[in-house]
Amino acid sequence: MTSPKPQSDAKVFAKLLAIVGFVLIAGFVAVALGAPAPQVVEDAVDGAVADVTEIAAPEPIDPRPLYLQTLEVDLARIGESLNSHLGIAVVDITTGEGVHYNGEQMMPQQSVSKLWVTLTALDLADSGALDLNETGTVRMDDLTLFHQPIRKKVIAQGRFTTTYGDFMSRAMVGSDNTANDMILKRIGGPESVRRLLEAKGLSGIRFGPGERIMQSELAGLEWDQSFSLGKTFFEVRKGVAHDRRRAIFDAYVADPVDGAQPLAIARALEKLAKGELLSPASTTTLEGLLRDAKSGPNRLKGGLPAGWQIGHKTGTGQVLDIVPPGVTGEQTGYNDVGLLTAPDGARYAVAVMIGNTKRPVPERMDMMHAVVGAVAKYHAAKAG
Repeated sequence: MTSPKPQSDAKVFAKLLAIVGFVLIAGFVAVALGAPAPQVVEDAVDGAVADVTEIAAPEPIDPRPLYLQTLEVDLARIGESLNSHLGIAVVDITTGEGVHYNGEQMMPQQSVSKLWVTLTALDLADSGALDLNETGTVRMDDLTLFHQPIRKKVIAQGRFTTTYGDFMSRAMVGSDNTANDMILKRIGGPESVRRLLEAKGLSGIRFGPGERIMQSELAGLEWDQSFSLGKTFFEVRKGVAHDRRRAIFDAYVADPVDGAQPLAIARALEKLAKGELLSPASTTTLEGLLRDAKSGPNRLKGGLPAGWQIGHKTGTGQVLDIVPPGVTGEQTGYNDVGLLTAPDGARYAVAVMIGNTKRPVPERMDMMHAVVGAVAKYHAAKAG
């Protein structure tokens, strides 16, 4: 946040005069009382000097441009308006300057983490260790849970075979959990993603144990393959004691196994946009997948001003549905991160991550729209 303005010279001078007056009066009083005036005055002067030093020392002035300071203030206002645990970060890719609100706190990623799986796969493709035209087959035992459109094909045919390039598209564009899991298995599992994040210098970003384990543990369950079909997972979850679910939910929000700092994600997207993470061809591929994303059309994307574009990845976590009917349950990991492009080509990396909230979905979307509006305001101020 911006620092308070230093005191004006006039105010400092006025206080200095007051202190000098005090010193003189102290000397006169000392003489009147028969005290050794030099010592009294000396002590008073020493104290006055200390006071003057404290008063006159100017507080540091924020050297950043006013429009950057304004953006930081705007993000704080927007973040606080939702009355939720959340973080926001914005990085100007042209200047490298970044501001944030709670941007260094760990927030649950949920499906935002698909971005790192795809990044790892494309890095392997760059090194020749993975051919995106290679095929893989999804069987019933490969199905995960929650959003997985590919499941219909597997159930109808008993199996489904396609390329890893197609799995990548299904995971990033359609946020298909099973498609993402197929890529994760092919690239060597969670540990391979963690090594990639470390090798690329993407600190402040964790990668969890995978969808099955993480979502089951968050619900207080152990994974069972039956969870991948129908509403089985939700029905079994209802049987978990409410106090157990609450304790696990709170622990996850406080220290998410798949957590990331919003500022760290924005910096990672900055590196992607600058071509510092992948080859030019793979960078183009990943940015294209982000632009084609179909999930979250009314999150960050819904706030785009005319002429602006976005490539993004959403993340949506579980709802703690241990509330009476009609009451909004607390939700974790309601996110959207991406690259905003202004009409003149200027680009901004943005990460909005809601760790947990009880606020209605329309309010969350309005908050994200306001973030995009603040970036557009910043862009206009910087340009003119």
